[in-house]
Amino acid sequence: MNSLKLATVLVALALGACVGQPPRSNYTALRSEAPRSILVVPVTNKSVDVNAPDYFLATIAPTLAERGYYVFPINMVKSVLADDGLSDANLVHAGDPRRLGELFGADAIMYIAIERWDAKYIVLSTTVTVELTYVIKSGHTGNELWRNHKILVYQPQQNSSGGLAGLIANAIAAAIAKAAPNYIPLAIQANNEALNIKGTGLPAGPNSSLYGKDAADF
Repeated sequence: MNSLKLATVLVALALGACVGQPPRSNYTALRSEAPRSILVVPVTNKSVDVNAPDYFLATIAPTLAERGYYVFPINMVKSVLADDGLSDANLVHAGDPRRLGELFGADAIMYIAIERWDAKYIVLSTTVTVELTYVIKSGHTGNELWRNHKILVYQPQQNSSGGLAGLIANAIAAAIAKAAPNYIPLAIQANNEALNIKGTGLPAGPNSSLYGKDAADF
């Protein structure tokens, strides 16, 4: 193999190895501030499901706590914000993070947007999709410290048996998924991937045994 062909092969292999690998996040600002507490504010909702924000908020606090951060009680935060005239999630997201930091004594503020939270029925199958954007800003400076984005899709396994019985079974399963899609497992999985995957997730917080030891991974 001549040198030109060899170089072409090596470039192709290098590009192939990069496919599907998200770029590593920049953790300089996050590590500089080293937040100990995170305030999760009400979620903005771009889906048509009006209940999506409440369902989702029930899934995020445990994952953050497991990463080693103190998480302000979700219901308490909503109540305090409502009393302060900030019951609208869009207004909260558009406001100054420093005001929230002062109000709650929070080191960092987490903003989450539900981009998609839907179930689409196509012939004999239903596809359930959850798409979320996560952003953490400093409660002291207002600067962005971390950002991530996740899309998870679930399609119930179809009945592999042939014939009319199999078609009927698939149709029933799809109808059930469309009528009552189970978003919660997808949301939990999205949170786990957004916060835990090396290179793009959230470094361990001060309440974790990995705190200060995971610099090679994040």
